[in-house]
Amino acid sequence: MPRSVAFPTSPVSPDAVLLMTVKILDDFAGQGLGRILVQAIAKDVFRRGFRAIEAFGDLKGEGARCVVPADYLLAVGFKTVRPHHRWPRLRLEVKNTVSWREDVEVALERLLGSMAPEGMLRQVGSAAGTVHAP
Repeated sequence: MPRSVAFPTSPVSPDAVLLMTVKILDDFAGQGLGRILVQAIAKDVFRRGFRAIEAFGDLKGEGARCVVPADYLLAVGFKTVRPHHRWPRLRLEVKNTVSWREDVEVALERLLGSMAPEGMLRQVGSAAGTVHAP
């Protein structure tokens, strides 16, 4: 992005893509959609061969700006790589994000699978452990 060099914490690292803006409407805020959105972006970026997502954060958040609030970026997993009093540059390593998400999905699948009705309603006294009344 040509104007990104105007930020005092530029340039973006060559192994990263620049996240310009992201917004969750106020009616849908606080439901985890922002994290899901960033995870989906990370997965796409990883498949394209990049190692990270970087963004310029806004620490003051004054007015309706296109720059993403730094506190949002930090909340969804970004780390500050170049501090600044107004426009820090933040980075999210996509490999960690993608593998973490996939690990959580597998764990949830296993957990929910073990709680399936067919697993919970097994017959008492299976073939291996049948107990016969005298």
